[in-house]
Amino acid sequence: MWRELAPVGRHPDSGGYRRYAWSAADLECRAWFRAQAEARGLTYETDRNGNQWAWLGDPLAGDAVVTGSHLDSVPDGGAFDGPLGVVSSFAALDELRSRGVAFTRPLAVTNFGDEEGARFGLACVGSRLAVGQLTVADAHRLRDADGIALPAAMESAGYDPDTIGPDPERLARIGAFVELHVEQGRALDLTGDPVGIASAIWPHGRWRFDFRGEANHAGTTRLVDRRDPMLTYAETVLAARREAELTGALATFGKIAVEPNGVNAIPSLVRGWLDSRAADQATLDAVVTGIERAAREYAERAGIDLDVVRESFTPVVEFEHALRDELAKILEGSGDTGRPVPVLGTGAGHDAGILSASVPTAMLFVRNPTGISHSPAEHAAEDDCVAGVRALADVLEGLACS
Repeated sequence: MWRELAPVGRHPDSGGYRRYAWSAADLECRAWFRAQAEARGLTYETDRNGNQWAWLGDPLAGDAVVTGSHLDSVPDGGAFDGPLGVVSSFAALDELRSRGVAFTRPLAVTNFGDEEGARFGLACVGSRLAVGQLTVADAHRLRDADGIALPAAMESAGYDPDTIGPDPERLARIGAFVELHVEQGRALDLTGDPVGIASAIWPHGRWRFDFRGEANHAGTTRLVDRRDPMLTYAETVLAARREAELTGALATFGKIAVEPNGVNAIPSLVRGWLDSRAADQATLDAVVTGIERAAREYAERAGIDLDVVRESFTPVVEFEHALRDELAKILEGSGDTGRPVPVLGTGAGHDAGILSASVPTAMLFVRNPTGISHSPAEHAAEDDCVAGVRALADVLEGLACS
């Protein structure tokens, strides 16, 4: 499975993946998912929001155990973020069948659409639509860098955009959702454990900073006569680092757009996107407020106009303690060492976090020896991936076969 999926959407120059929502690469990933479902005799379906499902047992029976993740990527992303969870889900089902277990609850593997938000700027579109965190009207307003609207992108890929929206009936049939994911950090590497359990997802969001100055000639305009928004933006980037260090949070300006974007032109507009995350809401509020305050002070001093818009936000997600404790009990009982499985928080958002508002959810993490993620250098050792499959199979057996 890994060999089949690995070439899809991989850029020949960067070695990273460009599997953007509703693109040709995404459609190829979706075709791969359907083929895996059909090869196992599973009932395949696509829901109203374009999320894919592969069912063992009656999809309408209720109290189903669902596992899976996503197949799309960030720009030049790694091979493991998302796909490891989907591949491991199919592999865990194969493992359970080889054990000869008897399923007492329906089981499903899923691929949620547009988790990374690389094309339309909003993460977890498929799961947000399903739970009602993204309205149909707001979804229709989403545009990619080329001005293509989300409905048009879905329609060009052969999906009906008129059906999108909340899906409470489907969510009501899910008794538990367990997502396996490569760890996006080094906590497990530091403890020496191949697999861990998620405790919570930090609150996080994305803010757009628009710095507006005055376009002019770079070769003839005196420095004292310039209203250069790039300088204010640069000062704000440094302020973000300082505020993050002071509060113990994370703050990153990772995307920028410049107009007119000429080598010999002073910009008229610099638009930067801030990603910020923290262990709790108060800390997140403090760091973002500090960054915005500094940006406005710099802008006022330089004669720059500034607009700040919060484009997305996800509050802290505490995974259901009862389900989390059940996973820990299952894995401790099935392990060779008998020692507790590490429980750790994460600053990365996931579909499991979005779904937690509607269904009991939990997450498993597989060790990442470097901590690098959202990069072609992202990696997990084969032995650890196998350990993740076995752990997921143990969990699914404990939940769906008891």
